[in-house]
Amino acid sequence: MKFGIQRVRRVSVAATVAVTTGAVIAGGAFASTAQAAGPPVPTIVAKGGFVMNNGTGKTLFTKAADTRRSTGSTTKIMTARVVLAQKGLNLDSKVTVQKAYSDYIVAKGASSARLIVGDKVTVRQLLYGLMLPSGCDAAYALADKFGAGSTRAARVKSFIGKMNSTAKTLGMTNTHFDSFDGIDNGSNYSTPRDLTKLASSAMKYSTFRTVVKTKSTKQKVATNTGGSRYMSWTNTNKLLGTYSGAIGVKTGSGPTAKYCLVFAATRHGKTVIGAVLTSTSEATRTADAKKLMDYGLARYLSRA
Repeated sequence: MKFGIQRVRRVSVAATVAVTTGAVIAGGAFASTAQAAGPPVPTIVAKGGFVMNNGTGKTLFTKAADTRRSTGSTTKIMTARVVLAQKGLNLDSKVTVQKAYSDYIVAKGASSARLIVGDKVTVRQLLYGLMLPSGCDAAYALADKFGAGSTRAARVKSFIGKMNSTAKTLGMTNTHFDSFDGIDNGSNYSTPRDLTKLASSAMKYSTFRTVVKTKSTKQKVATNTGGSRYMSWTNTNKLLGTYSGAIGVKTGSGPTAKYCLVFAATRHGKTVIGAVLTSTSEATRTADAKKLMDYGLARYLSRA
């Protein structure tokens, strides 16, 4: 009788082990299948790239994400971020366009919002001129307006100081600004990860979101004679209108920076945000960004 009981127990144990082993094997096979079904990691031309889940901050893709590089006009994201953080900001306050802004554009051969000396433009309009055509004259006007000091040089220095202090506050540990527009004076640099942190922070401002998703705009400005004229600006970000869900953010280029792009896209209520630095052309930076948004959204949405 005892022997029969022991035999039954041995058979039960053996059956249990067999079932458990089968479940483990099946589970392993299922996990492998699920893993294999994930999106393939993209290859990009840009020397640096980064994408994150904007909801949680989780990294979705990284390539030399913490290597310091010249950023070109993606620097202007910080210019806008500093302006929008000003206490008591009045977006409709007016700024008179100075000859110094025009002279600066000519001297630097810089991108321009084509501001006309003597015109009175609002801070809101300067933000459009800053972010859409990447106007360095608009950047200069904003730095002059929101920096502190009795001279233009002092105000500009103060504004750049605000840019760097904001970078520290945001945890941008591999970033330094030496200009208000990204024209590199020798120590203007950031990384894909840091620029993504910056863009994510800037996108919390509704005005910023509205501006950077705008493909083109026509703005009425006051002239120095009391009349008015219209300024038309087109966004340099070709993702807008060509990539489903694209909502910004900013292009950049330069002799050292080559071609850069900070980007963001939303689908089904999920947003990814990232950056590519030092790509080889406008076409490749756009292609790189599309690859990273495709990949990031696929990963994000698959875990929704």
